[in-house]
Amino acid sequence: MNRRRISAISLAIGLAFSAGAMAENMSKEQYKSGKDGIAADYKTDKAACGAYAGNAKDICKAEADGREKVAKAELETGYKPSIDASYKLRLARAEAAYSVAKEKCDDKSGNVKDVCVQEAKAVSVAAKADAKAQMKAAEANNQAGEKGAAARKDAAADKRDADYAVAKEKCDAFAGDAKSSCMSDAKARFGKT
Repeated sequence: MNRRRISAISLAIGLAFSAGAMAENMSKEQYKSGKDGIAADYKTDKAACGAYAGNAKDICKAEADGREKVAKAELETGYKPSIDASYKLRLARAEAAYSVAKEKCDDKSGNVKDVCVQEAKAVSVAAKADAKAQMKAAEANNQAGEKGAAARKDAAADKRDADYAVAKEKCDAFAGDAKSSCMSDAKARFGKT
């Protein structure tokens, strides 16, 4: 059991440090290799569960299933980063934790078991609610960013128009070719046709 925990911790640390690199440029080959690695790890984890019996075996299987689902979600988030992929990753983590916690409750009985199951469910509901809130906040931030960019673009156009009006007014001080040259320069500088 200790060797598996050390492996899981090592995997988690490795994924944490590599998540930024994966999000930058993950090729199809890297993605496929990641999927193959996850499948191999899952097979190994499932085989290791054969050494256990009863509920310990069920817990081991739930942990293996959870690690696989989370690893797949992390891989998807790295391959095609998006708000939805991040949400699915948070859900996978919540569901994996709930599944393991629920299996651990099977060792208990009576009211103690009922309380254990309700606590696991409450933690799961909270994690899912947090995931949904983070997704909504990220979507709102994206929309706000887009609206802010549009407002900045509009403001820049208004400033450019005002500066062009000033330049035109300055050109009125000239006459003939000098005025024509001044107007041509103003139009070129402020993108007017």
